[in-house]
Amino acid sequence: MTMALMARLRRENISIAPFKAGPDYLDPAWHREIVKRPSYNLDTFMVGAEACPTLFHEKRGDALGIVEGVMGLYDGRTGVGGPGSTADLARVLKLPVLLVVNVQGMAGSLVPLVQGFTGAAKGFVIAGILANRVGSPEHARRLAALLLEHHLPPLMGWMGREEELALQERHLGLTLPEETTPPAWNRLADALHLDTVLFSNCFKPLPAQQGATTVPMPPWLSGKHIAIARDAAFNFIYPANVECLERMGGNIHFFSPLAGDHLPAKCDAVWLPGGYPELHAETLSQSPTLGVLKEFGQKGGAILAECGGMMVLGNHLVDHQATSWPMAGLLPMGTTMTPRLAGLGYREEASGVRGHEFHHSVRDACPLPAAFTLERGDPGVIWHQIRASYTHWYFPSAPRVIAGWLGSDLT
Repeated sequence: MTMALMARLRRENISIAPFKAGPDYLDPAWHREIVKRPSYNLDTFMVGAEACPTLFHEKRGDALGIVEGVMGLYDGRTGVGGPGSTADLARVLKLPVLLVVNVQGMAGSLVPLVQGFTGAAKGFVIAGILANRVGSPEHARRLAALLLEHHLPPLMGWMGREEELALQERHLGLTLPEETTPPAWNRLADALHLDTVLFSNCFKPLPAQQGATTVPMPPWLSGKHIAIARDAAFNFIYPANVECLERMGGNIHFFSPLAGDHLPAKCDAVWLPGGYPELHAETLSQSPTLGVLKEFGQKGGAILAECGGMMVLGNHLVDHQATSWPMAGLLPMGTTMTPRLAGLGYREEASGVRGHEFHHSVRDACPLPAAFTLERGDPGVIWHQIRASYTHWYFPSAPRVIAGWLGSDLT
């Protein structure tokens, strides 16, 4: 539904700034595919309630900001509408909410459902309803009349049961745009029946954001050359993380393990983000990059490895077909893919760095000490200057600590 809305507005030459509530990587990739600009994550826990408005206003500029929610409106870290929920983010950003409802097989039941959601809205307004899986135009008219009769937020738009426009999914969520033939965006835009008058009235100029300017960071990475793995196997990269490294003075170099790239001639640290190494295990097992990474780590080079990045540093990776593939052999452990979710949730390190876990694999027990101090989740392993775990870190939550993990001497 969010993609259809973005596609519709982009076709009408409306400038859009996309955002995603929560820590997800996959929805922002599709946002970027549609609107041709980066999509930033907003999360009152991971990004922080104080940082979210600054990031939103800075990246929105003069464009129309659209924030795709996460899970149900009131699902968060704790309680009903607590930290990490879309409701909490709407309060913090002072944004109206469009509630998406799957109305298949539903008519009168929509009324108490919407009454419940609007009654629970504290500190924000549900401005309208977007109905999904509508049976027919007559079904849509009936839903609109019911909402009007009961003085509820209006039906702003609806989509039918467009099965052919559905995106493919797998164990970590949606597939990525570069892996599939994307839907015809014009068809997706056409599939959304939008009341443009009601929709336009929903959006009003936001008040000027006091102090919504990015605070300069100390040059903790000044002169440092940071190599970042980026390809189809390593693509869980927050744009804000890369910008954070640059704002600390880091020189960024991207490389592709799938292509067998070597590290740049000047390389002070390596960031191995997560992604889908299990889908490319055979290619990675033959990549000369793994040998380069092993040598770099053995010589004391700083490596920060997250989830899939950690997996390729071990001895082997067992994929979903139970085939074992040799990896870099830098860390004395292996990882095995699992049919069910093996780890999920927000994480906060004792140093203040925040992030999240979401993976369908487990790692072997390892004699190396823990890299991180966490209340729950995988503490990872540390060896020399290599820190590896299942957690995906949000660098702006504690930039100085990240600089230290990447080898900067901050004493």
